[in-house]
Amino acid sequence: MSKIRIALLGGGWSGERDISLKSRDAVYRALDRTKYDVMTYDPSSELQRLIDSKGEIDLAFILLHGRFGEDGRIQGFLDILDIPFVGSGVLASAMALNKRVAKEIYVSSGLNVAKDLTLIRGEDFSEDEIMEVLGLEVVVKPAGEGSSLGMSLCRNREELKAGIKEGFLHDDEVLVEEYIQGTEVTGCVLGNRVLSVLPLVEIVPGARFRFFDHEAKYTAGATHEICPASLPGEVSERALSCARKAHQALGCSVWSRTDMIIRDDNIYLLETNTIPGMTENSLFPLAARAAGLSFSDLLDELIGLSLSSRE
Repeated sequence: MSKIRIALLGGGWSGERDISLKSRDAVYRALDRTKYDVMTYDPSSELQRLIDSKGEIDLAFILLHGRFGEDGRIQGFLDILDIPFVGSGVLASAMALNKRVAKEIYVSSGLNVAKDLTLIRGEDFSEDEIMEVLGLEVVVKPAGEGSSLGMSLCRNREELKAGIKEGFLHDDEVLVEEYIQGTEVTGCVLGNRVLSVLPLVEIVPGARFRFFDHEAKYTAGATHEICPASLPGEVSERALSCARKAHQALGCSVWSRTDMIIRDDNIYLLETNTIPGMTENSLFPLAARAAGLSFSDLLDELIGLSLSSRE
């Protein structure tokens, strides 16, 4: 039997480039060479090489995080080249990466979200109105960024001003959300028509972090990750059900990871990642290990789901 020819796409243009390269390299090391011929591409500098190689690629494994990778643009490009790929298509990718749009989809599906206000670059806004509507403690986040880039936890007016300024460095649209203090968890989903959920992961940032920010996510040992989560079974099951519903509502394919906050048994959805991180510190491989799947087995599953969806 001939080997499946896999193109790993990593690097890219976004602020998550370094994480993308780490994900690509981790997947490159873990893929079983008895099953796959593996090539790597950085689309930010090798688009022409990718175009020229399209007839030699059976499946592209997209490991580009953030803009131009997770927002549907590279997916559309691969569609034009007729190269199958791992993960969600153009529409689901675009909706999931935009936090405002994703929240609207969640709400329409009966899922809970934090109260928020949307700020648009160039349009007037009032710090007084924000604090009156959302309270003194708020979270500011760019609408279209991942890995907590440009995100701030603000507890007074000065921090709010600084957080909004930082948010607009990353996007023309910024969300300000009420701060919900609780237990942060993430739910990993696998599948197409038939979905399975992996054990819930509880995320406990170290004491020096105010929230699960970019540094806490990607510094080894900075965050304690508990899998399965140390929550009552009924609460964990409801959280996993929310992750499954988010996957379905956004129209995701193959895999997704949805982040949530649990407070007083209420579950609030934060965001859905259509290309979860795949580094040594990443949450999706951790949940897979808890389910009895090695990293290599997980990759086989993702590739098999992606190829079967094209049949």
